[in-house]
Amino acid sequence: MTLELEIKLSVAKPDLDRAVDWLLSQPNTRESETLQLGNTYYDTPDGDLNSQKIALRIRKAGGKHIQTLKTRGEFVDGAHRRQEWEWPLIGTTLNMGLLADTPVGQNVNLAELKPVFETNFQRRVVMIEQGESLIEVAIDSGEIVAGEQSRPLSEIEFELKAGDASLLLAWARRLADEVPVFLNLVSKAEQGYHLAGLYQPVPQAVSDAELSVNEFLFLLSVSWLTGQPIPADGDDFAAIGRMAGERGVQDLYQRVFRALAEGDTIGDMITSKELGQLQLAIAAS
Repeated sequence: MTLELEIKLSVAKPDLDRAVDWLLSQPNTRESETLQLGNTYYDTPDGDLNSQKIALRIRKAGGKHIQTLKTRGEFVDGAHRRQEWEWPLIGTTLNMGLLADTPVGQNVNLAELKPVFETNFQRRVVMIEQGESLIEVAIDSGEIVAGEQSRPLSEIEFELKAGDASLLLAWARRLADEVPVFLNLVSKAEQGYHLAGLYQPVPQAVSDAELSVNEFLFLLSVSWLTGQPIPADGDDFAAIGRMAGERGVQDLYQRVFRALAEGDTIGDMITSKELGQLQLAIAAS
């Protein structure tokens, strides 16, 4: 088991190449490889893994197959921190024995696990070496498929391989100044579960308390996933406004809040740089 720390940004497909070009123009970066990845996610008919915020998949990369288990973990300073287990497979089917000593082993009827959805995408990898730190940047473009339903997949992940975790957010903010990005707390697995009808979050503001930064970011991500506008209330967002003021991005906050209050969806807003810049400015504790 390892701990994974990454920042995930949704980026419009036309902007992915611009993002890669910018990354490769920076000192201490290099393009590593391009992979074609196919992933099959498994769950029970009742979605027992999804209800526990656990994702189980088999990934095909070239001639290799890898079984992976991930927990949802926690969101800290703009990044996801979660547990991850990976095992190389000889064949193409789940190895149930590998799950015995994981969170799945004792809580799920392994015999009921079946394919639920797939993610299929091309991944370009750019490595950043900065001092003693190493960051892997994965640029993913493809689709998520559940039965006859599909949705596009277009995102960039900054994953810390070694060194200073604060560099993840620093690089993400620099990229946000070059192309529009959206700091997305919804994982590929959650997108797939939503497409398959097993994950149906409802974005709603908290009426009796101010939203924390993490609650605000999650609310934005759910709105992005569902396409529903956020019910904007100035009292709910008061803490976000104060944080924006402390970070020197009050103007960004005012423009984003105005758009939300006018009923704009996240899909409408992520074509400009403002939303992503605000998210990343307030994400760090």
